[in-house]
Amino acid sequence: MADRKLLRELTEAFGPSGYETESANIMARELGQAGKVSRDGLGSVVCRVAGSTERPRIMVSAHMDEVGFMVKSITTDGYVRFLPIGGWSPQVLLGQRVLVRTRKGDFTGVIGSKPPHELTEEERKQLPVIDKMFIDLGCAEGFDVKTKLGVRPGDPIVPVSPFVEMGKNLMMAKAWDDRGGCGIVIEAARAIKGKKHPNAVFLVGSVQEEVGLRGARTAAEVVQPDVALALDVSLSYEQPDKARKDLPERLGNGAAILVHDNSMIPNTRLRDWVIDLAEKKKIRYHLTTVRGGYDTGAIHVHRSGVPSLAIGWPTRYIHAHTGIVSAADYDATVRLLTAVIENLDEAVSKSLRSF
Repeated sequence: MADRKLLRELTEAFGPSGYETESANIMARELGQAGKVSRDGLGSVVCRVAGSTERPRIMVSAHMDEVGFMVKSITTDGYVRFLPIGGWSPQVLLGQRVLVRTRKGDFTGVIGSKPPHELTEEERKQLPVIDKMFIDLGCAEGFDVKTKLGVRPGDPIVPVSPFVEMGKNLMMAKAWDDRGGCGIVIEAARAIKGKKHPNAVFLVGSVQEEVGLRGARTAAEVVQPDVALALDVSLSYEQPDKARKDLPERLGNGAAILVHDNSMIPNTRLRDWVIDLAEKKKIRYHLTTVRGGYDTGAIHVHRSGVPSLAIGWPTRYIHAHTGIVSAADYDATVRLLTAVIENLDEAVSKSLRSF
């Protein structure tokens, strides 16, 4: 069963791309109970869990960063102009609370813009633009934000969105992308701890995925994998004008096996082997595609090439302040990852390269 305490800690941790210290400390603490932990030069966490043999070397990556923002400038009246870190749709930002971390502490603000009743008719027809938004940290006459709060350009910002349990085994929080994947990797590490598996497993918490798969590149240099998996969110296409029964990509439909994303076409032999394994183990799954990219987008072209596959779990409202997921899908993905680690031996690894 999904460890709610762990997921609360992971999702509520502060950690936009480039500022992953809190989430990295959690990953290092938890993975260190299963194997030997090290860090690469960008800050990615790499845990080696020894098996009964040195090969194949399996790299399992989940990224520790979340989409967030950065202080760009402070106006003379104390309003904060900001930059997005990662992909944001401006229409989900207005009126949302955020946390700005400065050298003097953490401070809560709200994202604002020109009030609707002051917009011209032409402005009303346009989508909101981040460049015209600002963060209000309690601006008032006689209150110097720079001095009192220590705000300066480069300070990181994340959404304010606490972990909440919902009806029908659902969970709501920020940063499921990809703290949920981090949780899946941690729970798989717990499942294989002390057990024999026919490979050497390298469990990775990567940095800076949301800004270009950067941590995956450096971590792959450390691991030198024979096979790679990325654990990340996939999409849920549920909405009021679509019949849920017609959608494979929905909450409650198990782990998602990616047949295509914009950064990688998976190794088809690995894809089919994982599908067969899920069916053999009676693990609920579905097949899907995603427009974005995963850590395996960088790993699969490492050196001479690495057979790779991305595995997700359906998530509503990614790259927004709050997302919703199903604990049943999370559990199915933990089971699938664990089964892969327990069964992917040298013979399977070699078969993936039989072109």
